[in-house]
Amino acid sequence: MSDVTIYHNADCGTSRNTLGLIRHAGIEPTVIEYLKTPPSKETLRKLIAAMGVSVRQLLREKGTPYTELGLAASKWTDEQLLDFIGVHPILMNRPIVVTPLGTKLCRPSEAVLELLPTGKLPPFTKEDGEVVEDSGVRRHSSRQAV
Repeated sequence: MSDVTIYHNADCGTSRNTLGLIRHAGIEPTVIEYLKTPPSKETLRKLIAAMGVSVRQLLREKGTPYTELGLAASKWTDEQLLDFIGVHPILMNRPIVVTPLGTKLCRPSEAVLELLPTGKLPPFTKEDGEVVEDSGVRRHSSRQAV
């Protein structure tokens, strides 16, 4: 089993580019297609804690039922928002990557570079033709592992 995990949506260009960058580094990650296999509420709590973000910061508005469900309202508790993600996993922003160096929402896709337990990578070309240059800078320590 890989020590790198990506919560992935194959229909999302950012997610595909992030997965491509991980593989470009010679790593075959554990790929969790979270729309087919949604993370449990407990896993979501762990991911949120490891990223150091709020539940609201994990929510995705575009292309989701966010507006229809009225999720912008401050009345919703974190637990209720987690329940909404459980019912509508598309509400979870992506891709989230977990490595020994940390856990992060990788938007833009090149944000994954600081989490890769590798040396500096050669340039990578994204789907849209943009070339990503790796600075070689990596995190030195991890928040709690998930």
